[in-house]
Amino acid sequence: MTDIERVGVVGSGQMGSGIAEVCARSGLQVAVAETTGDALELGRTRVTNSLAKAAERGKLSEQERDEALAAMSFTTDLGELADSDLVIEAVVENEQVKTEIFQILDQVVVRPDAVLASNTSSIPLVKLAVATSRPEQVIGMHFFNPAPVQRLVELIPALTTSDETLKRTESLARDVLGKHAIRAQDRSGFVVNALLIPYLLGAVRMFESGIATREDIDNGMELGCAHPMGPLKLADLIGLDTVVSVADSMYDEYKEQLYATPPLLSRMVEAGRLGRKSGAGFYAY
Repeated sequence: MTDIERVGVVGSGQMGSGIAEVCARSGLQVAVAETTGDALELGRTRVTNSLAKAAERGKLSEQERDEALAAMSFTTDLGELADSDLVIEAVVENEQVKTEIFQILDQVVVRPDAVLASNTSSIPLVKLAVATSRPEQVIGMHFFNPAPVQRLVELIPALTTSDETLKRTESLARDVLGKHAIRAQDRSGFVVNALLIPYLLGAVRMFESGIATREDIDNGMELGCAHPMGPLKLADLIGLDTVVSVADSMYDEYKEQLYATPPLLSRMVEAGRLGRKSGAGFYAY
């Protein structure tokens, strides 16, 4: 078992709220931090609604739902994460933003053995680690959307990450959160996105060039390869802006054409067509 009992989550968007829910349902005390009150209330609503739906579907009892809600607190002050054993950053996939948050957390989280983790899906962890005075305690913990449902967590130690930090986070993911943890080297994209992003970009290029309709592309992979969701539907679910951010990060690292963002995808993001979260992407929602 792990010695981690108090968890801070920075960011209450789709991923942050899901990670907070997973931790609270696992019996941990969770403090969720956001930059603004409006964003914080949206995050609180996401968690409350998700727990309510889980109770309605019989995934947890009403008592378990209430206990999970009681285990969470919400704040706009990162200082309230000071006594956390672990803080998981889950904000926008932007290196500068994440680096600034890690610099702040390094100052406000006072426990000397506290772990600082990032839910980044592509940014090299060593860049975040060296922004702190405790690079041996920085690690990647990449959850998948929706976090309460998806069983996988990628653990990404930086060159600076200690074996103890890796063991503690692995124990937390496996023994407390009930996730299946896999280890990945600190290379942009890690395991899953290194395979997934070229696949998604290939589907976009196929649609962009008129080889097939969006429906035929998705049906082809769902019915022909037994994928639960076609690539364009999946890109909409992930968020087209997130797909672009991950692709750009991987292209910056590898300089390989298969990671280059297709023009259509760039234009869709510029137009605000981000997928499910904006109500329109390759499909309307």
